[in-house]
Amino acid sequence: MQTTTDHLVVVAHTLAQGVEWCEATLGCTPGPGGRHALMGTHNRLLAIGSAEHPNAYLEVIAIDPDAPPPTRARWFGMDDARLQAAVRDAPQLVHVVARTSNAEMLRWGLVNLGQDPGVPVAAERHTPQGLLRWRIVLRDDGRVDAAFALPTLIEWSGRHPAESMAASPVQLRTVRAGGMPDRVATLLRWRGLQHGAAPTPRWQVALQAPTGDVTLSSWSPDHPQP
Repeated sequence: MQTTTDHLVVVAHTLAQGVEWCEATLGCTPGPGGRHALMGTHNRLLAIGSAEHPNAYLEVIAIDPDAPPPTRARWFGMDDARLQAAVRDAPQLVHVVARTSNAEMLRWGLVNLGQDPGVPVAAERHTPQGLLRWRIVLRDDGRVDAAFALPTLIEWSGRHPAESMAASPVQLRTVRAGGMPDRVATLLRWRGLQHGAAPTPRWQVALQAPTGDVTLSSWSPDHPQP
């Protein structure tokens, strides 16, 4: 069982700010997304698939000001006051989500390696093409691993969102995981992933875009990126 890059998570203070960042950084306007009632967030999406990372996309996500507060911690550490302060200045690459056909099996594999990936949570959102459904492995506190690059696992039920996205000239070239132990990388069998011992940055991605070659490094409270 092999995992692949599903999407990059860029957290913005507002979606408007995130769109401006995407246009300035990548030279493209992200397409429509939707609202996540479970988390009180909403997003915009940009296809960035490539031969090494098929059906990958970039998600610009922000807290939805019109949504009621969620009953649980938001995903990707979005409730962290330090992250919220950072994204007021500029959107930040925060995380990478890995796609799998069996999130439960991989989750238990990570638990057996002493990791805390969280538990599978069912989620969905409405789209003009119909309902999207998925299971995503989340910790109760909503945080991502601070010690090294441990991806969030996602398992789609039926249609994948990239199937409905407009093509874009942006392509994801490399995904590098900082500080990921070899045994975790071996378990994930992640197509196209590069990993090394250095713990910072936790994630580094390279994209080819109309603005040129773009490298993004992930923000973390201990090692914030400009």
